[in-house]
Amino acid sequence: MQDTPRTTIESLIGKQRDFFASGKTREISFRFEMLKKLKAAIIQYEKKITAAFWTDLHKSYEEAYLTEIGLVLGEIDYHMKNLRKWSRSKKILTPLVLQPSSSRIFYEPLGVSLIMAPWNYPFMLLMTPVAGAISAGCTAILKPSPYTPNVALVMEEMISVTFDPGYLAMVQGSRKVNEILLEQRFDFIFFTGSPQVGKVVMKAAAENLTPVILELGGKNPCIIDKDAKLDIAAARVAFGKCINAGQTCLAPDYVFIHESVKEDFIRKLSEKIEKMYGDDPEQSPYFPRIVNHQAFDRLEKLLQNGRIRFGGKTNRETRFISPTIIDEIKPGFPVMQEEIFGPVLPVLTFREISEVEKHLNESEKPLAFYYFGKNSKAKELISRTTSGGGCINDTLMHFVNHNLPFGGVGNSGLGKYHGVHSFLAFSNQRAIVCSSRWFDIPLEYAPFKYFKLIRKLM
Repeated sequence: MQDTPRTTIESLIGKQRDFFASGKTREISFRFEMLKKLKAAIIQYEKKITAAFWTDLHKSYEEAYLTEIGLVLGEIDYHMKNLRKWSRSKKILTPLVLQPSSSRIFYEPLGVSLIMAPWNYPFMLLMTPVAGAISAGCTAILKPSPYTPNVALVMEEMISVTFDPGYLAMVQGSRKVNEILLEQRFDFIFFTGSPQVGKVVMKAAAENLTPVILELGGKNPCIIDKDAKLDIAAARVAFGKCINAGQTCLAPDYVFIHESVKEDFIRKLSEKIEKMYGDDPEQSPYFPRIVNHQAFDRLEKLLQNGRIRFGGKTNRETRFISPTIIDEIKPGFPVMQEEIFGPVLPVLTFREISEVEKHLNESEKPLAFYYFGKNSKAKELISRTTSGGGCINDTLMHFVNHNLPFGGVGNSGLGKYHGVHSFLAFSNQRAIVCSSRWFDIPLEYAPFKYFKLIRKLM
């Protein structure tokens, strides 16, 4: 894949600044039209998109639709259903000291935005924020990952034949292109990727005081308490860990199991994985592959510590790593020092929930938190720990709810999106007070004759 030249990037940004300055994107009818065009284009390109997923990640049509295309179409529909309501100015209560006045919030687009997406969900994690940019009235430069080149090229074709590049345009290439992009002045940057690169993005954005949303990752804990329904827990953990071969920022990164149910859970989890992918997942048409050999080599090294209880099969030629459960894990092992981002699941045990709480509060803040057990105990643990989001007795599902804000906290991210939160992310909430022009009550003027009265009203 060829890098988009600097001159092309700078030209596109210039065209988008001119287009945004025209005021066209502020029109609600225009935003609706663009959302409809995006939806129609995705439907038209569905087969090409899913074929590209098979080539890049060995991802089945069903998984590609459910985790990529379907989620984006649902997000677009949700924006079209609610856009008029979201975009209306909102009347706000005005305190007595400001009377006679009225107060409103106006929602205006931030302007020319940059959206940078990763390779693990290259379509969904690019097009979901695009829906937010469109509904808020922004223009956008889109930068996909080069590690899933076939998906990236299909998306480029789809965007280029559907939209004016002065409105939406895609650029391609390596890290050098990212560096060129981050040298430019944007009105908003939306980045999804690793915390390491997120720091680079935030530092570059600071040069122009550009607002950012950083969707990052982390080691998401999954707690299996002694009163968990193990059959349900095993099925939902297997799904959350194995979807996209574990290359999911929201995947359970490790499980903390109460020692009394450890063996039962490992057995049931192994059974659920076999039920999903068969005795030999390498032959399953539903189990994806690791994105490249570099990622494969990193993951294979993580298998060297601990005792493999299930799986452990690898094939470097096909970039296959089977779903693997590793027991007898110590906190200092490499598998516990970094986000795994693959189908490898370390197992730790606990006796008292206070052990789990201590571990979580001493670790970086994760993107997600999963607890299986009684709701009351889950809520108690949630109140004493932190994460970007999470689920009780499930995994990943908080991401699917368009009504919920999605994002990280601390090392796992900055800012929220999805649904109305995407609209707000790409908008400036402009606060306006409208005061009377017919008469003036001189309460606030020097020499502050009415200071005592004002003080009581404040």
